[in-house]
Amino acid sequence: MSTIELTNLTKQFGALTAVNAIDLDVGAGEVVCLLGPSGCGKTTTLRMIAGLESATSGEVRIGGQRVNELSPRARNVSMVFQFYALYPTLSVAENLAYPLHAERLPPPEIAVRVRRVSEILHLDEVQHRLPGQLAEGEKQRVAVGRAIIRDPSCFLFDEPLSRLDVQLRETMRGQIKEVLAGLSRATVIVTHDQLEALTMADRIAVMRDGRIEQFASPHDIFARPANLFVAGFIGTPQMNLLPATFIGRDGGTGRFRAGGQEVAMAIDGAALSADDPVTLGVRPRSLHLVSEARADTLSAVVDLIEPMGAETLLHLVDGGQALRVVVDHRSEPAVGERVHVAFRPEQTHVFDRLERRMT
Repeated sequence: MSTIELTNLTKQFGALTAVNAIDLDVGAGEVVCLLGPSGCGKTTTLRMIAGLESATSGEVRIGGQRVNELSPRARNVSMVFQFYALYPTLSVAENLAYPLHAERLPPPEIAVRVRRVSEILHLDEVQHRLPGQLAEGEKQRVAVGRAIIRDPSCFLFDEPLSRLDVQLRETMRGQIKEVLAGLSRATVIVTHDQLEALTMADRIAVMRDGRIEQFASPHDIFARPANLFVAGFIGTPQMNLLPATFIGRDGGTGRFRAGGQEVAMAIDGAALSADDPVTLGVRPRSLHLVSEARADTLSAVVDLIEPMGAETLLHLVDGGQALRVVVDHRSEPAVGERVHVAFRPEQTHVFDRLERRMT
């Protein structure tokens, strides 16, 4: 059974706690992405799963077996690093076959596996080339192939696409996802690229300062962020986070003061009292321009226009408040024009003073 379980896992380097009592489970055939900024503990977590770092406390289980005391080799994991680490004097076919020679498999079986992996990753035409004769995308495919050619307990990827350009990243995301879908192995991918995580993962663990802030599906991470950090980290363009004060409630409608303006919107079940400080979170595509000021709008001046092809990103300012709104490029206002922005209540989040999402 291919599963990974982390329980209360902690790693300390002297006075620094790099990973702080995290719990995580990865099912057979599931892809989990560890996502977060540099220094958040995601690579250290991956290295503890692989056995390249020892845990200060807590437990690592692979396939139901505790592996804390096992060497990396005994854990039977395959790992793809940020740097491909291909043997420069060996051909593509020899690089792919190398792990199988170490396991002392018979040559006919090695040949069959090399041929199968080459077909999956479209390496047939470059089997006889050396790594120095390959393009970056081909090198990455060889590194992935060398990992999957074995029959490991799980797969671990450390920033696998970070060295590729944008077009190659898009291609490799699809290829890796397609390969992993047919292997029924627990897989953990470390990345700081949110698009990579959103497109490749079944679930995402968003990390900050050694802790997991939220562990959920890509849709829930995007649509229902657990706190301000996750809300601000996920999404392009970045979510608007507006400091505000709760004024009161009229039935199911809440009234908020943001900057020098008031805005009303439907809120469901939020336990708020008058004068509570909150943060309103709304994505730029969840705002829309209206022709006149209303109770559910804020007004601001267009400060900057960023064309994005079929869409346009507007940067709006009003006093100390800043808003980003995505509009159709055919309806963009002019710089300096005052516009009125309406909120979509079902896509607006309210965060309390402790930065937790309330609605």
